[in-house]
Formats: sequence, C-alpha cells, structure tokens
Amino acid sequence: VGSDVQVIDRKILENSNQFFIGDILDNNLNGINYFQSGGYGTVSGIQLRGQPKRYSTVYIDGVKVSDPSTPSNDYFFNNLTSGSIDRIEVLKGAQSSLYGSGALAGTIQLFSKKGRNGNHKDFNISTGSFNTKKYDLSFDGKNKKYDYYLNFSNFSTDGESAMRDNDEDDGYKNNTLTMNYGYNFNENLRLENYLYYNDSFLEYDAVNKSQTDLNDVTDDQQASYTGRLIFEEGKIKNTLSYNNTYVLRNTTQYNNTKRNYYGYRDALNFLSEYNFNLDNKIIFGLDNEFDKAELYNYYTDSAYAESDEAIYSQFFDLQLRPGEKTYTSFGLRRDDHTTTGDYFTGRITASHKLDSNTKLRTNIGTSVRFPALNSLHHGNNLLVKEDLKAETGKSIDVGVDKFFPKNNINFSATTFYLKYKNDIKGWKSHSGGMGEKYYAGGGNYALDNSNSSTYSYGLEFQSDWRPNDDYNFKLGYTRTESFDGTTCDNPDATGGEGSTPCNDEMNVRVPRNQINFAGTKFLNKNLSQTLILKYVGERRDYGNVNNNFEDVVLSKYFTADLVANYSLFDDYSLNISAKNIFDKRYSEAYEYKAPGRSFNFMLSKKY
Repeated sequence: VGSDVQVIDRKILENSNQFFIGDILDNNLNGINYFQSGGYGTVSGIQLRGQPKRYSTVYIDGVKVSDPSTPSNDYFFNNLTSGSIDRIEVLKGAQSSLYGSGALAGTIQLFSKKGRNGNHKDFNISTGSFNTKKYDLSFDGKNKKYDYYLNFSNFSTDGESAMRDNDEDDGYKNNTLTMNYGYNFNENLRLENYLYYNDSFLEYDAVNKSQTDLNDVTDDQQASYTGRLIFEEGKIKNTLSYNNTYVLRNTTQYNNTKRNYYGYRDALNFLSEYNFNLDNKIIFGLDNEFDKAELYNYYTDSAYAESDEAIYSQFFDLQLRPGEKTYTSFGLRRDDHTTTGDYFTGRITASHKLDSNTKLRTNIGTSVRFPALNSLHHGNNLLVKEDLKAETGKSIDVGVDKFFPKNNINFSATTFYLKYKNDIKGWKSHSGGMGEKYYAGGGNYALDNSNSSTYSYGLEFQSDWRPNDDYNFKLGYTRTESFDGTTCDNPDATGGEGSTPCNDEMNVRVPRNQINFAGTKFLNKNLSQTLILKYVGERRDYGNVNNNFEDVVLSKYFTADLVANYSLFDDYSLNISAKNIFDKRYSEAYEYKAPGRSFNFMLSKKY
C-alpha cells in the first residue's frame, strides 16, 4: 500500500542495548519525537507528524493498548521493556479506517516473539550507571501441534533526580511477564493465547517545587489477556478474538495522600480476509470495544466515580493491483460511540513503481478520536456530555522511495499535511456563558471544542548508505511546522507575549528541526561499533505552577551515543554502550532533566 511505513526488525532490537522500547524507537526511526519527564520509568510519549501522543494509537499483537483512566486515554511507553518484542511497524498518517479512534497521526504496531522450531532458552544480563540492572530469561519452542514463548524481565535502577530543584535519586523497578501459546487443532484451525503482566514502582518528583518529594511514588499494575481463534482455508482467513485489559495505578503524594486509578477494557473483534488472487484482497471486520474507569474528582477533591463507554465498529479495506506497477487500497469505517454518535472515516492509498528502484506513494485519509472517559466525566459535573464532539481530522502525504544500486544508497522523502478540529481541552468559562450551560450551578471550567482547529505540515527525509561491507551510514532529517489552535487561540489563557497565550504556536514538545545520524563500522564478522548522533531544535512547552503557567521554550540539544557489539563464539554476545557521552544537560519536559552520561553492559547467552 501507499502508506508511509517504517520497520524495526528483531536484529535491530537485539543489537540496540536499550532497555525500553521508547528509546529504541527514538534512536532508530525518523519523524518521531520521543520525550520523557526524567529517567527510566517516568512519564513518556511518542509524537508522530508533529501531534500530541494521544493522536497515535498503539497495538501489541493486534490489540489496542491504552489506559482508559488517564486524562486522554493515552498509552505510555515508560514501562514497556524490549526483551519480548520481535518487530515494530510504524504507519504514519491517517489510519482510522483500519485502526479506529485516535489514529489521526499514525499507528504503532508491536509484535511479540513466538516459539522457534525446537526448544530454546535465552538469558540476558545487563548492568550500568545509576546502579541499573536488568535480567531477561525466556523459553520458547515449536513443533507441528503447538508453539510457545515465555519471557520474564526484571529491571531496577537507583536513578537520579528527575527535576532540577533537588538531588534526590528517583528509583524505579519493573517486573514483566510475557507469555503466548498457540495450538493447531488441524491444518485449518488454530488457537492463540497471549498474556501480559507488568508490575512497576516509581519514585517520582512532583511538579510543585514547594512540596517535599520523599513520599511521591506510584505503584502500577497492568494485565492483559487475548484469546484468538483463527480459521484459514484456501483463499479465506477468519479471526475471532477477545481481549481483556486491566490497569491499576496506586499513587502516594508528598502529604501521604493515597489515590487509586482503575482502567478496564474488554474488546471482542472479528476479522475476515479474502484473497481473490495474489494481487487483490479484501479485509473486513467488526470491532467492539468497552472501556470503563474509576475517575477521581479533581475539581471538588471528592470521591471516585465510575464512567464507561463503548464503541461498535464495522470496516473494510480493499487492496488492488490495477496495473502491473500500480498498487492501490481503499478503506471505509463506521464507528458508533455510545455518547458521541456515529462517525465515518476512510483512507485511499496508491503506489506506483516507475522502475525496479523507484516508487511513488501517497496516503489520503480522514480520522476520528472520541473523547476520553475523563473528558466526558469531567469532574462528575458535566451535564450535557452529548454536546462534546469527537475530534475529526484529515491528512495527506506524498513520498518517493529510491534505490541507487551503483552507490548502494536507499533514499526516502515524504511531505505531509494534517489538520483536525474540535480539539478537546479545558477552557475557563465566560461569565454567564459556558459554565451555566454545562455545569450544575455554573462551575469554573467548561469543555467547549466546537471552534478549535489544529494542523501540522512538514518534510521527512531519510537515507541508508552502505559504501562497502565495512561501513553503514543512516541519516534522517525532519522539518515540522504546526499550529496549536486550541491553546494559542484561547482568549482566557495567560502568559506569553502581549495578549497571546503562546510564545510559539507550535504544538508542545515538537521541534521544528530534528536530525538523526547513525554510523556503523564492521571491524570483522563478530565485532561492530556504532556512533549515534541526534540534534533536536527548540520546542515550546506548557508552564506550570512554578511560573504561573506561562509558556516556555525548551533549549535545543545535541547528544552522542556509542554502541559496540561483539559476538563471542556461537552462543554468547556482548554489548557495551555509552549514552550521552558528552554529558549534555537538557530537558524534554519543562523543569525535568534527561539523564546524564551513562554506561551499559549486556551479556547474552542462547541455548
């Protein structure tokens, strides 16, 4: 299809020596902005196409993952370790016709490792700066009847202070269990089971500098089970799946106040694929998603209330090859949200091969994002939640992929434009206005997303050059322009220059310019070393209670990492890395600092 797709395969994952998936995506993909509020385990997010993280959906083994109890129903990468992931695919641009609510800027798909023929054991042990340790143990196998994979990961670090105002170490612990088991009843019928459990504990720094951080901790658990029945015969393949996800966050604040947040999701999905022939195919399906959460009332500082919604979806995607060198797809989706109503989204892609080394591609689509449970609940005071509209968007991208065989260079360039309206944000009510209409007895805030509009556009360039067997060079550049139509047009906002609330109209934490470079030297068949360079330009960010919520500009930064991989015999491998070798002190979020120079050592054994 003509979508802009980038892939991270198993080899890249195993050679990265990064503990977490977010860091691997940050180092290996172009056009992605990854941010984190401090060190390991702190709040993180991935932004595609210059948009906030809530506009990119994340799927693991075909199941949508996010936390319904968070303000925007986001997925956070801070607890996702790398040991059990086999492959990552990133699809940029509008993808709602296939992947539903939230896929305005793109979709990130992760696939777990599965059993290999025979029986295997892998063991990895890592250690590094800040008293960081990680242990990975996995077992897998496969025969004609069944296959299995089991992975246990333990991570711990003393960390360092996430904020600049103190020197207290912010420790973090993470235990993850990943399992999958597949059974073949016969050559046509297969049952797959996936189980994921994560238990993490983080000492974090509160935003307010006047508060003591000694008691600020969050103890989180997440569990997910997926059962999938697959029938395949001839040209048709049908998949029926059920997923249950449970998220629990236990927080303790500086004054020993304890709060619990619960998020639940049940999903029942059906997917059918029919191949007319090798070049033409149709996919159609039914998605049924049921979200529920227990939400705390911030506005009245009172008890929890339960909120729930459901989305019933029907979709199809037709993939055709109308000509020898032309490939197209057309998809359409209907989503019925129990409160917001019906919305239709669609996608058209096309790609054309000018020759065996040159491909033109384009992706045009529309998208939708339904309000999170927290938005519809909104302090348990929102009376007319049906008036809160879904966010709807449209995007187009055009790209070219070119291979120069004489020089062994792969080149890719994409230009994109994305716009959406009805951005959901909290606005102060005008006297006698929105507050009286939407709240019992008025109230201080009201959600009104009827007039906002936000957009981004830019250029993404990447190249991969291997001049000979000894060297490999990768270079990426992204230029992004965006306009935060909700925050920067808010007449009640404060701060910024003059009467405008924004010192820069860009979406927060999105750089205009970003450059990534990786150069690898293969010293021999067993030893390689890689230098990773990254430049990120200035970014706008929101202020907080410490500066009266005035917008700020985060400074540009440049980092360098060095990684060495050495294969010992046939079964052992050693990975050594130095991160941020120039010890640059920079922030990816206002007043939160990125970790300084660190060293990691990983030893792997395959049985």
